[in-house]
Order: sequence, then structure tokens, then C-alpha cells
Amino acid sequence: MERIIKAAVDRGASDLHIKAGDVFRARIDGKLVPLTKQALTPEQTKAIAARLIPTEEDRERIDKIHDYDCSWGVPGVGRFRVNILRQRSSFMIVLRVIPFEVPTVEKLQLPRALAGIAEAERGMILVTGVTGSGKSSTMAALVNHLNTAQSKHIVTLENPIEFLHRDIRCSITQREIGVDTDSFKTGLRAALRQDPDVIMIGEMRDAETIDTAMKAAETGHLLISTLHTADAQTTVNRVIAMFPPEEQGVARVRLAESLHAVVSQRLLPRADGKGRAAAVEIMIATPLIRDLIMDEAQTGGIRDAIAEGRDQYGMQTFDQHLQDLVLAKTITYEVALAASTRPNDFDLKMRTLGHDSHKASGAQTPAPEPAAAGASSGMNTHSGYDFLGS
Repeated sequence: MERIIKAAVDRGASDLHIKAGDVFRARIDGKLVPLTKQALTPEQTKAIAARLIPTEEDRERIDKIHDYDCSWGVPGVGRFRVNILRQRSSFMIVLRVIPFEVPTVEKLQLPRALAGIAEAERGMILVTGVTGSGKSSTMAALVNHLNTAQSKHIVTLENPIEFLHRDIRCSITQREIGVDTDSFKTGLRAALRQDPDVIMIGEMRDAETIDTAMKAAETGHLLISTLHTADAQTTVNRVIAMFPPEEQGVARVRLAESLHAVVSQRLLPRADGKGRAAAVEIMIATPLIRDLIMDEAQTGGIRDAIAEGRDQYGMQTFDQHLQDLVLAKTITYEVALAASTRPNDFDLKMRTLGHDSHKASGAQTPAPEPAAAGASSGMNTHSGYDFLGS
């Protein structure tokens, strides 16, 4: 098993799938490819699951497990986020590869504005995107930037702990849900009593956690977390919708006051076929943005306000960043058009910039059709930051 996993990691895999009745599979450059020819039996898959479970107590109750999360690592092989599940009454295991090296904003090729966003004294920074869009890597890069640039106490709440941060200039306290604290809600309430400057939460899943997170921001802390939302405007609406109708008015005001920035991202296939590139939308809570959040009737204008604030504040919409990526020949025009928020406006803007989409489609890449297909069918399933292999 370890030889197969190591071979997958060496090929740049971001995820591995181990399922009874199927072969080992790995996601490489966004595509799920087989690694072996012989299918695993239910007994073999159960044995692998038992080996990955870290505690004897949980191994003894393996027959009662339906969904289970943990981390696993072997020297010379790698570290992994593990999800063990049941399907058709047999076990399946999904391993997410966690690089040993903590990523940086520069290595992830993220916009420089993110470094400045991370250095805020207080407020909420929400990193959003679909599953597998690299949110964990971006949050780790923000924490890493603070660790090398400032002297603070950073408390992380993760399920499970992914990137292992060394104390450089900061003191970093990493707590794993189910091991070091009972839940995100319990850990977050406790964190407020642990003299933190920065709190990082793996995910905010309910109104109570968001309420406590806003309290942390309101009391002078910087809070970094994730949401499964597509863009900044959707993020604002999703946070408000998590509260009961009678509380949404107050929640809207509190969010407007406590939010510092929303960073939304998508991973798209590169034009050279070597991995994927990140398209990033950045919203910073300027006075205008705060007013738009507070007024429900005006919230729909957030996307236009982001576009207009690019030069002054360093904000950008997805479509603006997609234009940059096409002009830099990082991704193809077809991929960008399929991923754009407003395709017609995007096409018009590209033509205004002097970009001929028809000429580009025939000259930018050796195999543009697969790249375009990847944009429409693979964007929601690409995982990690394997585009860094380029």
C-alpha cells in the first residue's frame, strides 16, 4: 500500500481513492487515473482503513464506523488528510495529500494583495471556494506569512491538522477537533480565553460558530476561516442566511462591521497542460462595501464595487483575474470564458483589449479542446494546489 501511495505522490497526485471492488485511483492534474490493475477486496480495504485509524479505541469499533476523519503520515511517503466512509456496505478511503512544506503566497502564485490582507489587526478573512479549490493551502499561506512577518500568538482549530507550522516569529498553537478539543464551537469559545492575536478555523458550518467568530473579530482579533461559497457576493448572502429570519437584520450589520476581506478562488487547467492555476476574487471591506452589505437591497452591487476598486484597494473580480491569466497565456481563452461570472461581458472586454478569441483558440495550446472540457467538468472536483508542480 505504501509503495503505491508513494508512487502516486511522486507523480503529483492530490488525492487517492481506495475502494472495495475497485483498483487504487489517484487524482493527477485534476483527472482520476487508475494506479493498479487488481481490484481490492472488502477485507483488504477494511485492513487498510484499520491501519490508517490512529487510535486503538477507534480501531476496535471499526465495524460501527460510517464516516471518520483523521490524519496519517509515514516518513518518506507523505502526510495525508484521511476520510473513511461506507458505500455499498463496504469501506472506501479518500486520502488528500498534504505537502510537508508549508506553502507561501509567492509559491502559490496568489495575488500580492493577500499578504497585506493577512496583516490586518482585526476582522474576519473568509477564504471561499468549492471543495478542492485549495482553500486550506491559501489559509496556510496566510498563516505562514504572519509567522515570518509578525510576532503574534496564532491559534488554529482544524479537523484534522493539515500543515504543520513551526514557531518562527509567531507562537502557533494547533488544535485538532476530536483530539485536542471537542468541536469547532467549543474550541473557538475557548480560544478567546487563550490570549490569541489570530484565530484560524478550518470551517464555519453553522450560525453559532459564525456568531462567535464575529464576536472574536469585534473584540479585536483577526479571524481566518473558510466557507463553501462561489464568490464574495454569494459569501455575504450565505452568512446572513445562516441566521434565523428575525436575527438577519442584526447579523447583516455585524457582518458589515466585522468583515475584513473575502478571498474566493477556483482552480483551472493551465494552457501548457501542466497542472492548474488559481483564479482569485478579492473583496476588501471598504466603506462602500460595508454600506452595500448593510443594505439588503444594495448587496447585489458588491461585484461591481469590487471591479471599480481594483486600482485603489487591490480588489479584483474573477473576470478581471481571468483576463489577466488569458493575456499572460497561463490559461486558454476557452477555459476562462467557461469559468467567467458574466461570459458575455467577459468576451466583450477581451475583444476591447484586442484579444482575438478565434485566433487564440487555434494557437495558444497544442490541445485546447481537452483544456476547455476540463474547465466545464472538472472545476468543482480539482483538489489541492497541484498546479505548483509546473
